[in-house]
Amino acid sequence: MPTLKNYIGGEWVASATTTFGDVWRPASGEKIARVPYSTAADLDRAVTAAQEAYWDWRTTPPLSRARYLFRMKEVFEANFEEIARTLTTEQGKAIDEARGEVRRMIENVEHATGVTTLMTGYCLEDIAKDIDCYAERQPMGVFAAIAPYNFPAMVPWWFLPYAIVCGNTFVLKPSEQVPLTQTKVFELIDEEVGLPEGVLNLVHGSREVVSAILEHPGIAGVSFVGSTPTARLVYERCGATGKRVQSLGGAKNCVVLMPDADLKAALPSLVTSFYGCSGQRCLAGSLLVPVGEAADQVVEAFKAASSAVRVGDGLDESMNMGPVVSAAHMQRVLNYIEKGLAEGARLVLDGRGCRPAGCENGFFVGPTVFDHVTPDMTIAKEEIFGPVVAIVRAKDLDEAITLVNSRGFANSACIYTQSGKAVRQFKYRAKPSMIGVNIGIAAPMSFFPFGGAGQSMFGDLKGHGREIFQFFTDTKVVITRW
Repeated sequence: MPTLKNYIGGEWVASATTTFGDVWRPASGEKIARVPYSTAADLDRAVTAAQEAYWDWRTTPPLSRARYLFRMKEVFEANFEEIARTLTTEQGKAIDEARGEVRRMIENVEHATGVTTLMTGYCLEDIAKDIDCYAERQPMGVFAAIAPYNFPAMVPWWFLPYAIVCGNTFVLKPSEQVPLTQTKVFELIDEEVGLPEGVLNLVHGSREVVSAILEHPGIAGVSFVGSTPTARLVYERCGATGKRVQSLGGAKNCVVLMPDADLKAALPSLVTSFYGCSGQRCLAGSLLVPVGEAADQVVEAFKAASSAVRVGDGLDESMNMGPVVSAAHMQRVLNYIEKGLAEGARLVLDGRGCRPAGCENGFFVGPTVFDHVTPDMTIAKEEIFGPVVAIVRAKDLDEAITLVNSRGFANSACIYTQSGKAVRQFKYRAKPSMIGVNIGIAAPMSFFPFGGAGQSMFGDLKGHGREIFQFFTDTKVVITRW
């Protein structure tokens, strides 16, 4: 069983730690690798390597930096399937979902190559007699990202390519639960891209490394994606230590079905919304909100569609949904199902005891649907992060919007309707930052910003899009008289 190494200063090096964690294959419950819980000293070594590489990289022309990304795209395309299969092996999601995730990773590389347009500043002559003013974007130094387990290929690349193409150097800490995907990606970069040593660094680990990132004086900014309690902590510590921060937290996303919605057309995307990635994503549907008298029809149709979801090993091309990431998370999801029952919700589809053939020791929870959930129930308020759907009935659009805005989280919300008036009211009044209309997953492409509001986002500059170039640069204003 392999023991992973860190990638620091262009070399694969063993951590100084004596503490290791296990990496599991969720579909089978087998251990497949050991990951080091690296030390603060390991992190400091990576930051030092990044600092030493910074000035030469910062003075490399932006177009030359972008050419390394063009090469990365070529390498990732050539190894596309291997990255996707590594992802599914350690995270569990269905292989088609993994392929979609790797595609989104590559799209961020593609978008970042637009640096020569998107990093440009602006100027104005004659702000006063014989005086001109320039605003120039400049890199800032070493940035770091702390990545989650649900999208091990894509999420680090919401940040990494933009940071380095702007002239910064970078340290990545992937989730200790899914470290193999980025290890594979960094191996490809090391072997085939030829990036200067120290520009990119990877440090495996858990809490000690996270704390070291937040406290290290040599790190200029931090990008984080994870749970809301941790996102809030990251935001607070970065504020206290003077770092830039974009800290993306959890969600409790509502999917509203108006009475005029085309239910037959909506069902496939609804199933994907609630059960994609086994519900382990911040854009997943969590509350299904049928409006008006058609609620019974919606419940029956959604139950039937949910029952048809094929659950099993994500590497099996015929499966729609894989396991959750770990035994501990499986138990957490099961506990929420018990909580729903205890609080009086009606269980219409029970995913407990899901044991697909050949995967009896895997970490599975099948599609689960509760009806007659009230807004004050735990399963209607807290992020479950699993394939558990809470149906909360609403009498009208106003009541549905009130529900959306009362969850505390404000990441995403979707509406299915044929009414332009309803759509305008929904997008105008709903608080979440990402809104879907007749789609179940409001996932922005790489050239639009990704991030929520409320308890779903701490910080003001979101992931990818145009504004990511602002996050990774300082705007220097130069005023000249000649």
